[in-house]
Parts: sequence; structure tokens; C-alpha cells
Amino acid sequence: MASSSCALGFLGAGHIATALVRGFISAGYVRANGIIASATSEKSVEAIKKYGVIGTLNNSEVVRRSRVVWVAVKPHVVPSVLREVAPLVTKEHLIASVAAGVTIRTIEKNLPENTKVIRCMPNTPVIVRNGVSVYARGKTITEADKEKLDEMFASVGEGIEMQEHYMDIMTAVTGCGPSYMYMMLDALADGGVFAGVPKDIALKLTAYTMMGAAKMVLDNGIHPQQLKDEVCSPAGTSIQAIRTMEKAGFRGIMMDAVHAASKRALELSRVENGEEKDVFVKR
Repeated sequence: MASSSCALGFLGAGHIATALVRGFISAGYVRANGIIASATSEKSVEAIKKYGVIGTLNNSEVVRRSRVVWVAVKPHVVPSVLREVAPLVTKEHLIASVAAGVTIRTIEKNLPENTKVIRCMPNTPVIVRNGVSVYARGKTITEADKEKLDEMFASVGEGIEMQEHYMDIMTAVTGCGPSYMYMMLDALADGGVFAGVPKDIALKLTAYTMMGAAKMVLDNGIHPQQLKDEVCSPAGTSIQAIRTMEKAGFRGIMMDAVHAASKRALELSRVENGEEKDVFVKR
């Protein structure tokens, strides 16, 4: 590649693009000056440039200078942005879309035939290299491409390939998931404050508690129900807290939150003929 080429390009410089940029740089996967990102305003360009990357207002420049291009613009403008850069896309490019609800079919339709395409949903903990990136590949992605993708995702956390029909649901589970965790973390810390602990101490200890609990599930492969039971002694403090949470409908609230987010993701991914997909089984 020419000396002016970049390892990674980003169409869009919002939250998820910034998270990926920071994660890739922190991981040493790519140098900051090996990334180029476009934005629609000088303010956004300057914001992304503070991480040492190349910023531009020109989408075409991103595609000309990079071979792995992340599409990180708002879902409703994805087709127009893709049509804008399509004349510059070659068979050497790999196009990775992180736009919620935008299908592989839509992406491929707006690019040259046989363009390498993936649809993925990272989450913001990629910043600290502990993210989860769920992805589905288009019909022209090879095993060699998959290996490259897995290496890229592994540098910032965990990459998991799934069939595309799961993507809208996983957007609600893993893509939106950090927001649920932050809300629970803040509420748990507030419980400590209510009981008399300073907020900064409660927040730090709560975050470590949440991280430790997650590692118990991941490292030991034990079902969280069993781990919960191991904490709850008969007539003890934990089971009293669990009873209160169950009475308030904690599980149902979490399930309803995921369902609501999934439903919204599905609304964003209507099929081309105007019919709306429905992956929820009616019982």
C-alpha cells in the first residue's frame, strides 16, 4: 500500500467509532496515525483528532486511503453514504458496518457487487479492551478475512460470529448491555450511600463487585443461578435482598428492557419490500 495509506478508516466519528479507535490504539493493533476518520463538522473532526488519528470532512478520502472501512454513521444515512463512496470501493476493501438495524442486504445493495461486507455490533468497553463484538459476515467474506476480523476484535475484547437474524437481538443484549450495567451499578452504589457509605467508595467497590461476579461466570463456567445460591445463606442478608428484588420484578424488568431494545432494533431494520421482520415467536 502507498505511504499515504491507513490501516483503518472510519466513516463517522461518533461514540462507537471513537470507542473502537481508542481500543485499537490502546491495544497496539494499529498506530494512531494509521487511522483516518471522517465527520460532518469541524468540531467532530477536531474531537477525533485528539487521539492522534487523521481527521477529515471527506468520506471519499477515508475509502481512498484505507482498505478496512468502518461504517459508523447514523443508520438512516448509511445508504446515502455508501452510495457516495461506492465508486471508490474495490474488491480489496472490507466494509464493516456498526449501524444498528442496517442489514447486510442493504449494505451490499449500495456497494459494488461482491464487496466484502460484515455487519457488527461492538459495545463501548472496547475502549478498555474488554468489549464484546458480535458480527455476521456477507457472502463474499473468506476464511482468511474471518481470521483477520477475529484478530481485530480479539485486540479489543471478544469477537463472536452469529447468524444475521440474531443481530438485532444481540444489539439489545450486548450493544445496549453496558447501559443496563451502568444503571445497576449506580443504583447499587446509591444503596450504599443510602445506608451511609460515601458515594465514591460505594461506586468503586460496586464496580469491583460487578467485575468479580462477571469473572466468576466467565472463568469458572458456572451458571449465575448457582453462584447466586452459593452467596445466599438460609435466612441471611443476601436472600432478604433477593426477595426484595424479586418482589419488585427485577428479572421481568431486565427481560422487558431487552425486548424493548430488540423491538426498536427491528424497527430500524425493515426489509426492502416494506414488510417488518418479526423474530419473536408468538406463543
